[in-house]
This record gives sequence, structure tokens and C-alpha cells, in this order.
Amino acid sequence: MSSVVQAPPRIAATQVVIENLTKQYGVLRALGGVSFGVNTGEWVALMGPSGSGKTTLINILGGLDTLTSGRVVVDGVDLSKLRENEIVRYRAEKVGFVFQQFHLVPYLTAVENVMLAQYFHSITDEKQAAEALKRVGLGDRLTHLPAQLSGGEQQRVAIARALINQPKLILADEPTGNLDEANETIVLQIFRELHNAGHTILMVTHDPDIARQADRRIELAHGHLHFDTAQHGPGHPLACPLADTADCCTAVSTDDEIRFDHLLEQIWIFGEEGKPAQAASLHATGPAGKLPVVSDEPAARVLSRMSDLRLVELQNGEVQLTPVGSQRARGVVRRHRLAERLFKDTFSIDDTEAHTQACKFEHIISPELDQRICTFLGHPKTCPHGNPIPPGDCCDGKSKA
Repeated sequence: MSSVVQAPPRIAATQVVIENLTKQYGVLRALGGVSFGVNTGEWVALMGPSGSGKTTLINILGGLDTLTSGRVVVDGVDLSKLRENEIVRYRAEKVGFVFQQFHLVPYLTAVENVMLAQYFHSITDEKQAAEALKRVGLGDRLTHLPAQLSGGEQQRVAIARALINQPKLILADEPTGNLDEANETIVLQIFRELHNAGHTILMVTHDPDIARQADRRIELAHGHLHFDTAQHGPGHPLACPLADTADCCTAVSTDDEIRFDHLLEQIWIFGEEGKPAQAASLHATGPAGKLPVVSDEPAARVLSRMSDLRLVELQNGEVQLTPVGSQRARGVVRRHRLAERLFKDTFSIDDTEAHTQACKFEHIISPELDQRICTFLGHPKTCPHGNPIPPGDCCDGKSKA
């Protein structure tokens, strides 16, 4: 595989400016006031649980979706002010996309798939497309159809296509998600070479090992910016050894988000039963599944952090939901009970397994998937155990018994 030419030393300049970015789908808020900047030539790993807003952010930066409010400027272009034809030109000239799904046209050869990107740029050059494929080690696969290529080779074609118009910004959404370890290594090496050549890369990933290779890590949770190594220091590890101490520089970890949701769900259920939620009765890990994705921790310590974030109020050993906490708890309970209904009714999974799986799904179901599941199930009113499912915006009086 040939190397990408090394770029000369560069002076950092802000290439991407995101200010108070909000994206709403009806009443659903996918992004709520996100702000950060990305310097020219910087490699940023964008992390967070499913439904946290990562793909929405990537789509807005790439001109595939529009922002509701705020400001997004890429290489001097204010995306909120572009007309539709200007957005098309912006995508062709400024951005290169690399997706988890390769999105290759099956009846076009590798070189033709790369030339397709040139077509949208109004210029096609087969020699240039062939050179792009050679850069990613596919000089001997120019005339192969996607079906004749391995997954790793297809992803490299997609990278060559993303690079053909010399974009200012490369947006990669889980680019190694469908690859085996060997092909992942090859593709990541290409990204390292692109980074060394001065390309700006914003990459969505769930893999902490991949994130460590980037210059910077940004974490989203529930549509908000929760962590940024640019603010807390590039040497801060993914698993902070000072977690849960006053010296920890991570305000809210992904593990904490799961603990918060679990405790909020318990407090909500106490309210449904008309009982006070006593702090001593709550637990930060699940009763059946014990949520193996997070370590055990006393509920009192987690509740203290939740109180600092104004999710709950603590009074004389009793825990009460704030309006913000109540709204979030309602969403967790709804996702859990919809998941139970889905597993039980659609897949005929037994009660114990349905509950265990629902404990995991309640943390990763996005608002869009929540509505799709609800609609698929016919907007049910109760879970398999007869507990009420809080209605969503999709129900609109359509719930059935």
C-alpha cells in the first residue's frame, strides 16, 4: 500500500465551529445546545451511547441534515445560510463521507464507484480515480465489482471515493464497524496516513482503542456535550483512575449515565406505586441482570451526583424527581417496557430474559427507534406485566389495550 504524502508542519486554525447547535424532530430533541470547534488537521473521535446524537451531528456537518438552531461553520461556510443547491455544492467540494455501510453501487466497478463522486463534482477523470484507489492499496482491483471485493476492500473503495475531490473535512461514521480485525487494521492505517497528511477527520466510534489513536475525544450523551479532552487534557484516560473523586475531570461518564437511568427508573416505579423512594431502598445495579456493563457502586454516591445535576432532590433520606429527572425517568421507563413488550410478543422470549434484555435496551434505544417500535407494536398501553407504558409523541391517541 502506498503512503499518503506527508504534509508540512501546520499552524492550528479552527476549521469547524459549532455554536449552541440544536436539532429537533418535532418535539424530539436529538441535539440540545452542543458547542465545540475542530482545528484544521485534527483527528477527533466522537463517542457516546446509541441515541446520543453522534450520527445526527455528522449528518448536519455533512449537509445531509439541517440544524434547527445555532450555528455551524465549516471552512468558512455557514451551513444555516445555504440554499438547497448550495448544500449540494458544499457536500461535493468540502466533505468526504465514509460510512459503516459502504454504499457502493453494485453494478459499477471500483474505479467507476470512485468516479461517481467526481460526477457530482461535474468532473470525471478515470486516471485520477485509479490513483485514488492505488493510494488505498487497490491498484489491482480497479475493474472489480463490489461483490468481488472483501468487506475491507469495499471500505477502502469508499475511502478513495471520499478523497477523490480533496475534501476539507472527512466524516467517518463507524468506518470499521463491519470489518474483521485484519481489515480494521488496514483501514485505520489509511486514516493515520490521512491524518499525517493534514486531513481533518471527525470519526464516530464506539471502540476506545480506536479513540485513543485520535488527537482528541469528544463524548455526547442525550444530545449534550459531556466530555472533551480539549477541555480536560489530552492525557486523560478513557477510564479515569480518579473517577468518583473530587479530582476526576470527567463530569459524567457513560457508566454514570447508565446508573442514573437505572435509579431514575426505580424512583419512577416507587411513584407509580404511591410509595416514597427511600435512598436506602435503591440500588445502582439491576436486580436481575446486574448490568454487567458498569461496575457496582453504592446508590448514595450516585444519587449525590444526580442531585448535583438537578435530576433528583434528597430530603431526609427520601429521593424525589425534579422536573428534568422526571422527564428523563419517563423516557427510560417507556423504553424498558416497550422493549419488554417487543421481546415478549414478537420473539416469544421468557419473562426473565425479556427483562434482562430490556435493562440493556433502555439505555441504547434512540428516540426515533422508540417511536418505530411503539408504532410497530400498535402503541401498546402496558408492558407484559400490566404496568403502564408512558405514551410517546407517536401515540397521539392511537394506543390500544
